[in-house]
Amino acid sequence: MKNFIAGKSNKKKLPKTVLVSGLILGLIVIGVVVVARRVYMDNLVAVNIASDESVVVAIPSGSSLEEITTILKNKKIIRADWAFKRYVISHDYSNSLKAGTYRFKLSQDTGSIVKDLVNGKVDVTLFTIFPARRLDQIRQDFIDKGFATAEVDLALKPSNYASHPALVDKPASANLEGYLYPDSYQRTADTTVKVLIKSALDEMAKVLTPDVRASIAKQGISTYQAITIASIVEQEIPSSASEDRRMAAQVFLKRIKLGMQLGSDVTAFYGTAINNQPDSVSYDSPYNTRIHSGYPPSPIGNVSSSGLMAVANPADTDYLYFVAGDDNITYFSRTLAEHDANVAQHCKILCN
Repeated sequence: MKNFIAGKSNKKKLPKTVLVSGLILGLIVIGVVVVARRVYMDNLVAVNIASDESVVVAIPSGSSLEEITTILKNKKIIRADWAFKRYVISHDYSNSLKAGTYRFKLSQDTGSIVKDLVNGKVDVTLFTIFPARRLDQIRQDFIDKGFATAEVDLALKPSNYASHPALVDKPASANLEGYLYPDSYQRTADTTVKVLIKSALDEMAKVLTPDVRASIAKQGISTYQAITIASIVEQEIPSSASEDRRMAAQVFLKRIKLGMQLGSDVTAFYGTAINNQPDSVSYDSPYNTRIHSGYPPSPIGNVSSSGLMAVANPADTDYLYFVAGDDNITYFSRTLAEHDANVAQHCKILCN
C-alpha cells in the first residue's frame, strides 16, 4: 500500500524553463500579430494625406479584383496591393467594385477609394475609350454619354482626319477601327466628338513613333497589318502581360509566314458581332481566321501600347499555338499534340 502525505499533490510541476519559454512564445505571437496589424493599417493610409493632387484611373468592364488592384498600384493610388485586396475581401466587396473612369485624390485612404468604387462614383468630366473596344462600341459609348447620333457618325468619318500622322498608312477605304487609342480624355460641356477623336488619334501617333514603325517594318509587315495583329493580341491576351503578348504576337507572325491560318477565336467573334450574330467560331465571315487564311480585313478593335510593342518586338520563340487556361495562365506550345494536351489539362471550362 502506497503512503500519501496529506496536503501534498502527486501532480508533477512543469519546469520553470518550460513556463518561461511558453510565456515568451506567447508574447512573440502577440507581438507578431500586433505588428502585422499595424503594418496592415499603415498600408491603408492615403499615399499623401496632405496632397491635393488627383489621378485619373480607368477600370475596364469585367476587371477582376486582381486587375483592379494592379491598375491602382501602377497609378500609385494605393500603398500596397496585398493590403488593398485584404481590405476588399474582408469587407465582402470583391464583386461590388464597378467599372468606369474615376478621379482619385492622393489624399484618399483605401476605405475611401473602395467606397467610390463600390458606389460607382465615376468622373463625369472625362470620356474614356477602353482597350480592345470595337469601333461600333466606341460609337455607342459616345451616344450613351449624351452626344447626338448624327454628330457621332459624322465625326467618325476618316476623311475628317485625312492628314493626321497616325493615319498615314491607313488604307483609303478603311474606317478608324484600331486607331482610337484607349485612354481617358478631358471634356467640357463644349467639347465635340471630333475633338475627342482627334485627341485619341494624337495619342496613337505618339505610340507609332518612327522607331516603332521601323521595328514593325523589320517584321516584314505594314503598320496597318501590325495594328491588325495587335488588335487580335489585345483580345487574346487581355491581361497586358508583356511577355505573353510578345509570344502571342510571335505565334501569329510565324503562322502568317508559314501560310497557316491565324485560327483566332476573337476574329471570328468580331465577324459575328458586326453582323449581329451570336458568338460562334463557325460563322463564316471574312474575319473568321479559323476558316480563311491570311489577315482579317481590318483590325478587330483598338490597341494599347503594350499590344503594338508586342508586334513590333515579338518574342524570339518558335511557338505555333497557345491557349488561355482556366487559371488565367496562357500556355504556349510548338506542336498540335502539345497544344491539345494543354487544352485537355488547362482549359476544361473555358474551352467548353
